[in-house]
Amino acid sequence: MLIYLKKFREQISVKGSNRMRRRALSLLPAAALLLVPCMANAYSAPKTLLVLGDSLSAEYGLARGTGWVALLEQRLAAQKNDTRIVNASISGETTSGGRARLPALLTKHQPDVVLIELGANDGLRGLPVAAAEANLRAMGEAARKTGAQVVLVGMRMPPNYGRSYGEQFYGVYGKLAKEWKAPLVPFMFEGIADQPQLFQADRMHPNAQAHPTILKNIWPQLAPLLKAK
Repeated sequence: MLIYLKKFREQISVKGSNRMRRRALSLLPAAALLLVPCMANAYSAPKTLLVLGDSLSAEYGLARGTGWVALLEQRLAAQKNDTRIVNASISGETTSGGRARLPALLTKHQPDVVLIELGANDGLRGLPVAAAEANLRAMGEAARKTGAQVVLVGMRMPPNYGRSYGEQFYGVYGKLAKEWKAPLVPFMFEGIADQPQLFQADRMHPNAQAHPTILKNIWPQLAPLLKAK
C-alpha cells in the first residue's frame, strides 16, 4: 500500500494539472493515516497460546492458580503481555485423546502457538511407542498446517519401565522436534524428578512448590514465541 501511494504521488506530479495535483496531494495524509490501524494490528495483535496437556498441566491435586500454566499467565500479565492462554489440558489424557480433540480446538481458538504436553499416560500404561509417535506427529502436523508454531514438552519414563522402552519413548520428542525445527522442552521434570518432597502423595504429580521450576523449564522455549522477556 505504501508503494502504491508513492507511485500515485509520482504520477499525479507528472500528469495532473496544478489544481488536480494540489487536491490529490491533500488526500495523501488521510490515506496514510488509514494505514496506521492496519499496520498496528498486524504487529500488535495479541497471540493465542493453546496448551494441550494432561494432569501435569491441568492442576491435578493443586489449588486453582498454582499450576505452571496459571503461573505462566501471571508472569505474562506482570510483563503486560496480553497473550491469551487456552488451557485445554485434561487429567488422564493420552496422545490419542489429544489427537481426537485438537482439530476442534484449532478451529475454535485459532492459536498462534500450540504447546503439546502429552505422552506421559501413554508411557505409564506401557502403550506402544510407535502409536504415541504417530499421534504426536498427527497433532503437530495439524497445528503446523494452520500456521501455528508447535512447542513439544518431553517426558521420561521411570526406570522400572525398562531402559529400552524409556529411551525409545523419550527419543520420540527429540525426533519430531528436529523434523519440525520446533522448540523442545527436553524434560518437564528437570530439577524436581529426584526431589520426593516436590511431589504429591501419589509420587507422580508435582505439588505446588514444584510448578515454578516446571515453568522455569518451559519458559526459555516458549517465551520467544510469545515475545515475552
